[in-house]
Amino acid sequence: MKKIILFVYLLVGVSQALHAQDFDFIAPSFEGEFEIDSTFTRDGGKSYEVSASGMAGEYGRVNLSYVFTDKLELEDAGEFTAFAWTQNGDDVVTATLQGTYVKQGPIFKIFSIDLTSERRMNLVTGIANFVERTMKFEVREFSTD
Repeated sequence: MKKIILFVYLLVGVSQALHAQDFDFIAPSFEGEFEIDSTFTRDGGKSYEVSASGMAGEYGRVNLSYVFTDKLELEDAGEFTAFAWTQNGDDVVTATLQGTYVKQGPIFKIFSIDLTSERRMNLVTGIANFVERTMKFEVREFSTD
C-alpha cells in the first residue's frame, strides 16, 4: 500500500512539473521610483485615482495614471488599471498596466503584467506608500514566445 501511495505522489509531482509555466526573462530588471503627485476619488471611495511621476530605467521620466478598485469588496486587496507615458527626445512610449494589489500595513504591494507600445511585455512587482507618497517597482521584460 505504501508503494502505491508513493507512486501516486510521484505521478502527481511529475505531472505538475510537466505542466508548469515559467517566464522567460529576456532582459535584466530595472527599477522605477516615483513620487505620487495626486490621489482622489470621484465616487465616495469605491475607487481611487492616483497620478505619479518619476524615473524608470531606460525609459527615463515616466508619468503614471492609476485607477484602483475593489470589485470583490475584499477591503485590503483589489485590482487596478493604469496608463504610463514617457518621452525621450522624439520617442514616445506608452503602456497599459493591469494587475492586483494587497494592503499590508501602510504598504500596498502591487503585481502587474504590462504591455508597451513597443510590444514589450513586462512583469512588475512593487510597493506604494501613500503616507510617504512614493511608488517603487522592479520591472522585468519577458518573452511571449
